[in-house]
Amino acid sequence: MKVEQISIFIENKSGRLAEVTRTLGEAGVNIRALSLADTSDFGILRLIVNKTDLAKQVLKENGFTVSKTDVVAAEVPDCPGGLSSILEILDRGQVNVEYMYAFVERCGGNAVIIFRFDNPEEAIRVLTAGGISVLKGERIYNM
Repeated sequence: MKVEQISIFIENKSGRLAEVTRTLGEAGVNIRALSLADTSDFGILRLIVNKTDLAKQVLKENGFTVSKTDVVAAEVPDCPGGLSSILEILDRGQVNVEYMYAFVERCGGNAVIIFRFDNPEEAIRVLTAGGISVLKGERIYNM
């Protein structure tokens, strides 16, 4: 029940983000979710895409440094307190969140939270025991 995420290290300069997205678009890779964190010198662009292996290949061929990471996608009601409820379940289960980002489904009342955990298997166990829907990668890739 893990989701594959790619991380791209990009220089913090004009045009590099556009180059990543252009490269993926020309290869027919669709971005499903993203997060961008930056410093003064570089950024880390984290993406969930519909064709992970192809994305990784074409980005490397175009000179980008790319890695693949397993993350966990959980569905949570898109309402006040929705995020708090899932974080409380993780806290009670003593599960550490390394980072997270979210997006809202187009035609539903739920948000999807992408989590990076130090122990994803334990996190999945705690989430499902707490009644949280953990999504399979195929569902995220095809949204």
